[in-house]
Amino acid sequence: MIAKPKVWVARPLFPDVLARLAEYVDVQAEAVERKHSAAELREKLAHVDGALIGLSDRIDAAVLEGNQRLKVVANLGVGYNNLDLDAMSKAGVLACNTPDVLTETVADYAWALMLAAARRMGAAERWLRAGHWATSRMRFDDWLGVDVHGRTLGILGMGRIGRAIARRAAGFDMRVIYHNRSRLPEAVERESGATLVGKPELLRQADHLLLVLPFTVANRHAIGAEELAQMKPSAVLVNIARGGIVDDAALAAALRDGKLAAAGLDVFEGEPVVHPDLLALDNVVLSPHIASASEDTRRSMARVAAENVIAALGCGEAAGKPPTPLNPAVMSHWATRKA
Repeated sequence: MIAKPKVWVARPLFPDVLARLAEYVDVQAEAVERKHSAAELREKLAHVDGALIGLSDRIDAAVLEGNQRLKVVANLGVGYNNLDLDAMSKAGVLACNTPDVLTETVADYAWALMLAAARRMGAAERWLRAGHWATSRMRFDDWLGVDVHGRTLGILGMGRIGRAIARRAAGFDMRVIYHNRSRLPEAVERESGATLVGKPELLRQADHLLLVLPFTVANRHAIGAEELAQMKPSAVLVNIARGGIVDDAALAAALRDGKLAAAGLDVFEGEPVVHPDLLALDNVVLSPHIASASEDTRRSMARVAAENVIAALGCGEAAGKPPTPLNPAVMSHWATRKA
């Protein structure tokens, strides 16, 4: 009897997804959520054919050094800045992610953050829970926020999620402008109701600026002190993309000094650590990287990751054809790797 391929699941996962994996592979699943050190990752991956990992697990040349067995790593997320694709390709390891399935859910959450930040919902709830409403006389001009309807929505990064965010703006009678590396096709612009502008114009005109661009070396601190200074003092900034795209220290200073009205953040530099200056502010809504966290979407992400691993290891109905590979060329070289 031929032994099943071995697969390590680096974080707790839905039982039905684990059962699906177990139909084809020998599953070794972690029961506790935690970040793994480079040494732990190297040891775990040395003895398996595939893995499902989280965004906190960094796969690079040092982790893969000497590994002749590992074939596939599936990221439980659409972003993959935790994966060194060059190093994985050189090591002959297929990388996969989970695009598409989280687009609409993340777009919903972007709007939730924008509305909450603009209307000061986080601070108002804390004030209410502290008992102040029952003991204070609320003035007519207390808790004044920023309107969303009829304003200008700016989107930096116009991929699938950016376009989904833009489509929702029609219900709020908003003008939508965007900046991207390249212009969208005319038909897509019409569907999104969006107009391409330069980055300086985007910063100057946006009443609400949503960041949806991938993290790259070039995009680090794409929004820093210089960019924040170009925005309206009444503007709201929302980051659902990746930590490091915003200079969190500069953002905290702008919010503290009244140079920006509010912010909504789901991602942070150095997360799970959050810059202490942000924690001290009432005009920022903070959430722990949960924009994709609906049950349906997280289940879909887990299923896509599992199907990537199953197919990459030559199993299942789609054997040899993983649905969402990032570096598919490596598969053509597997036959020449050492056993």
